[in-house]
Amino acid sequence: MVQKVGNRSGIGAKNRAGNSGQRPARRGRESGESIGVRLRRLLAFAPIALKVGTFVAIAALVFLGYRAAASASFFQVQHIETRGASRASNQAIEAVVRHSVGPTGVWRADLKDLSLRLERLPWVRSAVVTRVLPDGIRVRITERDPKAVVHTSAGKFLWVDEDAVTLGEMLPADQMPPFFLRGLNEDESTAAQQENRERISKFLELQREWDAEGISERVSEVNLQDFGDVRAQLSGDDSQIEIRLGSENQGKRLKLALTTLDKLRQTPRGPYISYLNVNQPKRIVVGLMSGSQAIADASDATDETTTVVTAKGDGTDHKKETVKPDKEREKGARGRNQEKKTEQKRG
Repeated sequence: MVQKVGNRSGIGAKNRAGNSGQRPARRGRESGESIGVRLRRLLAFAPIALKVGTFVAIAALVFLGYRAAASASFFQVQHIETRGASRASNQAIEAVVRHSVGPTGVWRADLKDLSLRLERLPWVRSAVVTRVLPDGIRVRITERDPKAVVHTSAGKFLWVDEDAVTLGEMLPADQMPPFFLRGLNEDESTAAQQENRERISKFLELQREWDAEGISERVSEVNLQDFGDVRAQLSGDDSQIEIRLGSENQGKRLKLALTTLDKLRQTPRGPYISYLNVNQPKRIVVGLMSGSQAIADASDATDETTTVVTAKGDGTDHKKETVKPDKEREKGARGRNQEKKTEQKRG
């Protein structure tokens, strides 16, 4: 008996039913994927060059937008606020700020460079600069502290700080310093600047020492050109007298010289004194002005040996006279008197 194939209830039907159950699922909305997932899948297959180009384009747009915003009139400097400036010129500070910030605007201003420019101004030790958006600059100044007034070779009186930085001319309204400084190296070299720092340090040391001794007001100027030959010019009625202090112990030596001078002023040679040299305190040298005469019988000023020097018109030493201390002179006088008595007895 022949079996029929392909009927509805046979094997063919079963096969068709089985094949229909293995069909692939359709993609699209039926898969449940979101648009974001599909975009990420597409970008994953995009060329790397396209990604780079996209980022470059975005960066260029941002940069162009930044430049346009920074150069807009909205950021042009309009307000400059200065704090801490009393001696420093506010006009000079504002001029530097406008010259530096004007071309760039506040947004793009180089604040570090502006600070360096401001610190080159007289009296300015440091300058801290900040932006005050959209159109302001704030400057906080720390000023240099004036320490001495220098009497220059040109006859000017200039304030300097402890770093020997020139600050400006002494004004009539400024408080008069105890005395002036001479002898600064006026070259602009680094070596000269270092030497001048040492001179300022020495000057301040002398000022403290002489203030403590109460003798600063008797000094008009101190010359520190040569550290081995420090000289002080006196003030007031003694303004023509120079005290030569040598290389050390200038405080004690100045006090000794002034004591000697005060005693010598009471002698006939007093009005003619031009200098006292106390390089060797045990042997004080007194210089007299041209035209005066050394008086041999004048009393001594101190118990130290005093050499009186009469000067020529050209400033060279003309005559020296060593005057012994009181005790030695009295002893010599007693000896001479004793010799006279002995001679009288013999006669």
